[in-house]
Amino acid sequence: MNILDIEHLNCAFGNLIVTDDVSLSIAEGERHVIIGPNGAGKTSLINQIGGQLRSKSGRIVLEGRDVTGQAPSRISRLGVARTFQRNNLFHNLTVFENLRLALTAKFGNPLDFFSVAARDQVLAAHAAELMRKVHLDGQGARIARTLSYGEQRQLEIGIALAGKPKLLLLDEPTSGMSPAETARMIDLIGALPRSLSVLMIEHDMTVVFSVADRVTVLYYGKILATGTPADIQANARVREVYLGMAH
Repeated sequence: MNILDIEHLNCAFGNLIVTDDVSLSIAEGERHVIIGPNGAGKTSLINQIGGQLRSKSGRIVLEGRDVTGQAPSRISRLGVARTFQRNNLFHNLTVFENLRLALTAKFGNPLDFFSVAARDQVLAAHAAELMRKVHLDGQGARIARTLSYGEQRQLEIGIALAGKPKLLLLDEPTSGMSPAETARMIDLIGALPRSLSVLMIEHDMTVVFSVADRVTVLYYGKILATGTPADIQANARVREVYLGMAH
């Protein structure tokens, strides 16, 4: 079963077409990477899936449910989490406090029947597990602003995972990272459970070909090609318009 089906999606800003008849399916557990030159419509596509941008026509179907045009909060409750190109953290709070806020937003009132001590223990245990998943073990007391850029990106993914999503949308998670930070992010994404589907935008070809099950190439809002990493590397048109470009 597919976690996500995008059907003939169209979107434009005035006369600027950013999504041009895009159809794409993401299987459960798949790691799917979207690549393309600047201005190809990659982030606009992710914004439509997440509900931040409304499509002009077409459908977005999540686990068989049409979610086209629904609010980001509704799409989030249905199991979609995302990160953005720029970090969205509480920079003056600790790693633990950032994760605790995200967990409280997820659990809400169901924790209210616990005593304060029991509730804090539950939150602490969940936060510790999230820190382990995003390679921030033992870093709970650190203030977010003191983390390296790569560690801040790791924390942002931890916050997204707090909602126990079924589909995780990542918008250029390694942008601006050092080679060492990029390697850690590759390991982090590779270690995510296959119960979680991942759709990500990425520009670093090392990352793309390290994590992707399938790759989609966008070019001026249209899908140029979709296939395995080997298929994409062998595609003459893709090499001409994208892979042969300097990055």
